[in-house]
Amino acid sequence: MNKTIWFDMDGTIANLYAVDGWLEDIRAGNTRPYSEAKPMFNFSLLARLLNRVQREGWEIGIVSWGAKNSTEEYLKMVGCAKFYWLQEHLPSVNWDHIYIDYYGTNKFQRCGCSGILFDDEKQNRDEWKNGLAYEPAEIITFLKRLTKEIKES
Repeated sequence: MNKTIWFDMDGTIANLYAVDGWLEDIRAGNTRPYSEAKPMFNFSLLARLLNRVQREGWEIGIVSWGAKNSTEEYLKMVGCAKFYWLQEHLPSVNWDHIYIDYYGTNKFQRCGCSGILFDDEKQNRDEWKNGLAYEPAEIITFLKRLTKEIKES
């Protein structure tokens, strides 16, 4: 198995949909919701777990979409906002891969058809052909279990 763990952002690690006016802003070409989204859970713990699995040879990556019907320019702006969001909220994490793609891009193909995916969107999990795709609620439990397995081996 490829030792890469992929994370979606919006609705998975970033609480974009809780930002007041997020949809209206995105439709208007404003990136504010991407910058103002709060973390979905304890990021101090997440950072420690990610750094631990990385030290043991796992790669970690972001695979996220821009807005529906996005222009190339807006997608670049969204990509910058997401990159800075990651720097602000997970500054100790050195991502091996960050892909911000057009809405609807097949994430399994984009990620080289391998690894583990955490994504809030069922369609993306279903399209993850190796079956190793999980809901965001499972992130911390999965990483704790993985770090325990690493420690015991």
